[in-house]
Amino acid sequence: MSSPTVSTEKANPLPTAAELRARFDAAPSYTVGIEDEVMVLDPGTFELTPRAPQLLMRAKNDPRFKLELPVAQLEIIVFPSATVPEAARALLEGRRDLATRADGLVRLASAGVHPTSSGAGELNQTPRYRRTIREYGEIARRQLVCALQVHVAVPGADRALAVYNAARDYLPWLAALGANAPYYEGRDTGLASVRAKIGELLPRQGVPPAIASWEDYAGALAWGAASGTFPDPSSWWYELRPHPRWGTLELRVPDGQTTVAGAAAIAAVAQALMAWLGERHDGGELPPATPTWRIEQNRWSACRYGVEGDMADLDSGAARTTRACLHELLDALEPIAARLGAAAEVDHARKLVDVNGAIAQRRVAEEAGVAAVGGWLANQFLEPWPR
Repeated sequence: MSSPTVSTEKANPLPTAAELRARFDAAPSYTVGIEDEVMVLDPGTFELTPRAPQLLMRAKNDPRFKLELPVAQLEIIVFPSATVPEAARALLEGRRDLATRADGLVRLASAGVHPTSSGAGELNQTPRYRRTIREYGEIARRQLVCALQVHVAVPGADRALAVYNAARDYLPWLAALGANAPYYEGRDTGLASVRAKIGELLPRQGVPPAIASWEDYAGALAWGAASGTFPDPSSWWYELRPHPRWGTLELRVPDGQTTVAGAAAIAAVAQALMAWLGERHDGGELPPATPTWRIEQNRWSACRYGVEGDMADLDSGAARTTRACLHELLDALEPIAARLGAAAEVDHARKLVDVNGAIAQRRVAEEAGVAAVGGWLANQFLEPWPR
């Protein structure tokens, strides 16, 4: 849920440190959930259209589908799955079912932003979003962005917090792999993902702070509520966060993925990464938390160049190509992914290292013009998942 989500109704009680520990101690072992934010398009022009509420009415209270902040966006929810293939099958089924209900009304597509539509749009005036709209005004109207959010349950509160702190280092790598937003309002931004920069118009974006303890996290949430700046934990909008309600680590950094195969590949990397870091924690191998500013330097490279840039070593500063870093990471994750039943999906991630969404969109635009990209994205939405 990359769009701001602050309720004006009675907020959920803030969790205490003890409650947070209990939730994460009770977490299952590396289950995967997915939130797939998708664009609602006019079937003739393939531009954004404010018909998500109409489409949701056709869904007849199906819990897999829900409104987001923009009126031209819906979210497909994949509930916790034991394996990535299971989650990917559910995601493909969700996309197919939503597309069936959309027939004759709208088309659907996924990317970080729409390549040609206006960057400002109509918002859902629901109780959930009224405070966001009142607080951020025109900036809120610019949040027409779609993310792929992956929830991974890391069992054990101490392990989960250690994995959270270590996973911050890899957010730029995953952002580069999932970069899928080079065009904005019909122009090439020169970025692999303009979504990250649009998000920065709001507070609490980008690389999250390290969290020293569950007491510190509970204290941060309490401070936000006391100050009125973020009264609900759902508006801790960073690119990775511990989810207080579900007891998961929620990865929020990848752009929306054009195909289910791309989404499954990124979910598999996320799951295997969390498991790998969990095992390293158990072996006493995780380093201290990295200063946020160093990770942010790599975040810029991911935003600007995607997989075609460089990443700096967070200790020495030595630069290596992003593709080399990603292949090395996938080499390390392959045995774990195989054990988790997602070897094929991690193998597919290597294809994204070569050609991610941003590169694919630019290839379409080079051949047919940027105006053709929206239709191409819609035509790829139900591309069969190769499993």
